Amino acid sequence: MQSVAILVDVQNVYYTTRERFHAHFDYNVFWRRVTQDRRVIQANAYAIASRQEKQRQFHHILRGIGFEVKLKPFIQRLDGSAKGDWDVGITLDAIELAMDADVIVLVSGDGDFDLLAQRIRNKYHKDVEVYGVEDLSAQSLIDAATRFYPIDGDLLKG
Repeated sequence: MQSVAILVDVQNVYYTTRERFHAHFDYNVFWRRVTQDRRVIQANAYAIASRQEKQRQFHHILRGIGFEVKLKPFIQRLDGSAKGDWDVGITLDAIELAMDADVIVLVSGDGDFDLLAQRIRNKYHKDVEVYGVEDLSAQSLIDAATRFYPIDGDLLKG
């Protein structure tokens, strides 16, 4: 049985599905699809911490599906800019998990991950499956993936 590590860039998938489809990503359908006939060694959902009850409930739902939810504070800088991404954390976890997993599944269209996908494929000889909103995913990431799966159709809800 193939082993899989799943890494979800929650902010990226939220904003891209909302912008392109005015819908939400269906984590339950995704989970069933990506774990079918596979052994999950790790499943991380990377999100921004929030005091909003709705967000906290969402994180609880993700945990119920099978994800470990990793939270980072949203940082508002004095100059008005903000920081709240998980790119480095996702990259570090992916590199570590690539040693044990047959497949790394990355849910993000962020082109910053193209080098990560290339490194995992070339150095560890592992497959990298990328799920992203096709119109809003970097072509360099799509090209770097072993397989790219567009988020559309049954992967969307409401």
